[in-house]
Amino acid sequence: MPKRSSKPADLNRRAAAIVAQATDEKPDDPCEGKDPAAVELGRKGGLKGGKARAEKLTSGERSEIAKRAAAARWGAKG
Repeated sequence: MPKRSSKPADLNRRAAAIVAQATDEKPDDPCEGKDPAAVELGRKGGLKGGKARAEKLTSGERSEIAKRAAAARWGAKG
């Protein structure tokens, strides 16, 4: 069973994906027309970004960020 996130959200895209699957066509590549080196470089940065940021933060900064996140999740909505 495919993951839910693999389904296109837009009805037209979903229809195109069904037609492509039925006719054995390969779906369009979203990175088509982009420089492969730039795509790879962006991917590398994305993989290490969160860890690098976490290593730079002090425990006080991490605590403050966590408090703001908890307040945003559990605070009064309105």
